[in-house]
Amino acid sequence: MSFCNSLQMKEEFILMRRDRGHKPRRKVCSFCVDHVESIDYKDAAKLRRYMTERGKILPRRISGNCAKHQRQVTLAIKRARNIALLPFSQE
Repeated sequence: MSFCNSLQMKEEFILMRRDRGHKPRRKVCSFCVDHVESIDYKDAAKLRRYMTERGKILPRRISGNCAKHQRQVTLAIKRARNIALLPFSQE
């Protein structure tokens, strides 16, 4: 069995496993649900939910934010980092 053939079989197996009738649920933007107009950079506890343990900002596809609120979250996290409410990185 060649390498290409085994790779093709592995890809088919992955596609079969992923397609078992289970469609992942769409994430909803928590800020849109709460009708939030602007995100406050001083609310460090809320902003920590959108960061990893290492201090990186979570992307939209993981956090579930809409594009508008993801931009606001990113800006708020960066502002909070600059005035030392949030860390730039974790050790």
